[in-house]
Order: sequence, then C-alpha cells, then structure tokens
Amino acid sequence: MKDFAVSESPAVQAQLDRLAALSLPQGRIGLEAIRTLLARLGDPHLRIAPAFHVAGTNGKGSTCAFLRAILEAQGYKVHAITSPHLVRYNERIRIAGELVGDDELASLLAEVLDAAHDLEVSFFETTIAASFLAFARHPADVCVIEVGLGGRFDATNVLPAPLVCGMATLGIDHERFLLAPEDGTPAEPLTRIAFEKAGIRRPHVPLVTQNYPHEVAAFLQSLAASEDVPLQSRDAEWKAQVTRDAIWFEDRHGSLTLPLPEMPGAHQADNAALAVAILRAQDVLKIDPHAFAEGIRAARWPARMQLLGDGPLTALVPGTPVWLDGGHNRDAGLALEAFLRERGQAPHLILGMIEGKDPAALLDPLHRLVESVTLVPVPGHDCHPPEAFAGWSLPTTTAPDVPTALRELEARNPRAVLIAGSLYLAGAVLGANGEMPT
Repeated sequence: MKDFAVSESPAVQAQLDRLAALSLPQGRIGLEAIRTLLARLGDPHLRIAPAFHVAGTNGKGSTCAFLRAILEAQGYKVHAITSPHLVRYNERIRIAGELVGDDELASLLAEVLDAAHDLEVSFFETTIAASFLAFARHPADVCVIEVGLGGRFDATNVLPAPLVCGMATLGIDHERFLLAPEDGTPAEPLTRIAFEKAGIRRPHVPLVTQNYPHEVAAFLQSLAASEDVPLQSRDAEWKAQVTRDAIWFEDRHGSLTLPLPEMPGAHQADNAALAVAILRAQDVLKIDPHAFAEGIRAARWPARMQLLGDGPLTALVPGTPVWLDGGHNRDAGLALEAFLRERGQAPHLILGMIEGKDPAALLDPLHRLVESVTLVPVPGHDCHPPEAFAGWSLPTTTAPDVPTALRELEARNPRAVLIAGSLYLAGAVLGANGEMPT
C-alpha cells in the first residue's frame, strides 16, 4: 500500500508521479536516510522556528490542530506538518497558516527528489524533507510537527531539541510496524507502543502525556528518570476535568476554566486539554488565557466526527445528516460509540476498511448502535472481503462506492448516515462532496 496523491497542477503532478514511483524501503529502519537527505539539502531542520513535536495513536492530529489554533489566536505565525492528507497533498505542509501553494510545492518536491536520486527514501521521508526545507525558508514564530508513524524511527524525529514533546492517546494500531520486540524493548503490546511513541523524547525537554494504564505509566516514568526527561503526565503534573459545560484545567501555573471544543466528540476535550498542557510546559512563547479559549473554540480537524455540508453526496440523501470519520482502530471505535450514544440516533453505517485493519475494532463497539452496514471499497487500496464482516448480527450489504450506497439508503428514509473506517475513504468523500480542507 502507498499513500495516494494527485493534483490538478501539472507541475505538482509531475513530482507526485516521481513520489509514487518510490519503492517502500524493505527491511530498513532508522533515520540514516532522512539525515543524509537533509544534509544534502543543507540541514534545513536545524534552521526552523522552535517546534512542538506530537506523537500518539489517536488524537495527535487533533491535538496539533488545537496547538495551531491556540498559537494563531495569540498572534503567532505557525508552520505545521500533518499526515496523511485527505484530498490534496498540499494539506501536509502548512506555511505560516496557509497550505503550501502549488508552484512552491512543485519546486520543493523537485529539489528534494533530485537530492535523493541515489537514496532509497520513502514517500514520507521525502515529504518531511520538503516540509523542513519550506519551513527554513519562511519566517515563523513556531512549528507544530505531527509524527507520522510510531516516533522512534519516524522521519520527523530528527529535531535536536523541540520546545516540548507530547504524547496523545495510545492504542494498538499499525501492528506490523510497532509490535516486533527487540532486545531491551518491552514485549507487552501497549508498553511497546508507548516505547515507540516516546522515542521522540529528548533530555531536558518536557514530555507531556495523557494518562495511561499503570504499567505503561510506570515504564514511562522509569524511562524519563533515567534520561533526564522532564515527564509531565496527566493526573500527576497536570490535571483536566471535562464537564458538560467546560474544561477545568490545572498545572504548575495555576488553574484555567476553558470552553468545550466546537469539534464533535467528547474525546476532543481531552485532546484540547493535552494541547493546553503542552503549551504551558514551556516558557518561551507566552499564551494568554483568552488565546487558549479562542483557539479551542476555533480549532477544526476534517474527517473527525465531521458533519458534511451541502454538496453532491449529501444531496443524494436530502434532509439526512451525514457524518464522516476516518477512524479505523479500537480507540476510534470507542470514540464513535460514545458519540452515537450521546446523540441517541442510530445511523446507517457506510464502512470501508483497508486490508490490515481489524473490522472488529469498529464493529464490536458499534454493531448495536447502527441500523445497518453497507460495505464499500476504499479507492486505490486493497480491502477486506465482505466475509470478514460476517461475524455481527447486522443487515449487511455491499456497494461499489459511496454514492451508490447513499442512493440505496435514500430509499429506506434514513435518519442519519455515518461514513467511517479509513482516512483514505474520508478523503475521497470530502473531495466528492466538494469540501476541500483549507
């Protein structure tokens, strides 16, 4: 499986075609290739603005969205790296608050790919090198860097000393890459995940985390103490209580009463609280209470419990709310379960999951809360066969694509529709409905 990328710009598409031709390096792990590539480009990652570096299984993208929104509410210029993109590759690189333009993107990719001509670099390594190159050439006050996969060997993990490192929710995902214990590394799966994510840690740089099970928390405490990493864990160094009306936050600086996010889902308040804790773990950038509140309200993150607007797809089920979520692992399934229970409205589920993801991760928590399931393929990716979804007592059908699924559901007068299972599917849905992330 490869990341997909297409562009309406011929210049960008020419470089994306070169990206698509890169083979996924087999059996290679480590940061040597990205370090070599960056050295050829003049080590741009050493010349960027101070950075926040965020890892995690679920919630790291939303946490980065809250970080960026709060920093921008304070008036700072923010560069940001996120992944994957949903509709356009440009979404991965944000320069001073704006998505990178096509002309600059084409030039950046060409420069990086030319420099990497004899290196076995990946799609993601190329993207990160282009991002750092752009960030080094444009002034900004701060950078927000989202880890792509894992942390320890992620291409973003070349930053020598971020302002703060953050870890969002941990869960089991990308098992093929993260669950192969080595000598001296944890064998228990969730602790192993924590070890990989905490690979972004640096001595004397605060590592701010959510609360985790006891064995994981104890492991991180031991790891941090042995390496002079100032660990700041939820419910220890910082606390956050989410009520129906507000987020109550407390740390070494005192307490704050903050608004709930506009983004749907109770878990988003936890992501917002983590962003606040990350920002308050440093003393370089000043953040006023009003900026925390304004940023939490303003933050948006597409394809996470997103209610689709008017467009070609929603017109196929007029008057019916259509929700979109790219979640594909168990923690995402539990978040969707909580969201549906809160709404009290059983939707029809349109589900597309790529091969390698566990159908039970979503259907175990959701099967009693949805009216039916329509299975659709994820464009450009190998997917599970229909029989992989046969273990749940649900009316289940198949459709060749989301528009067909919606047309067939319209005849049943649905009260609500939920499209879920893959960020790649979510990107195709947003594009088809004319909702381009900006």
